[in-house]
Amino acid sequence: MEQSTIDEGKTMAIIAYVTLIGTLIAWFMNKDKNNAFAKFHIGQALRAWIAGIIISIIASILVMITGVGVLGYLTYAGWVLAILGLINAVNGKMDKVPLVGDIG
Repeated sequence: MEQSTIDEGKTMAIIAYVTLIGTLIAWFMNKDKNNAFAKFHIGQALRAWIAGIIISIIASILVMITGVGVLGYLTYAGWVLAILGLINAVNGKMDKVPLVGDIG
């Protein structure tokens, strides 16, 4: 991928990892421009946030059933995945987010 494409899409890619709302904002911003770098990171951010929500729900249920409070730390999984993706976006890399990058 050309450096100019990466530079043009970097801001949208970074916004995508801020929150799930940021992902939606970046998607609407990229809708007309159709930047490949931003599109890749918007998809990765969406996967990270959805996985975070699902893992958080499962972790909450497991904490209620088992009473093991340590499982509550799994609720931060979405943030961890988003931070890893954000680091890649800032550095201009198109590396997939661990665990969920190949889904979809």
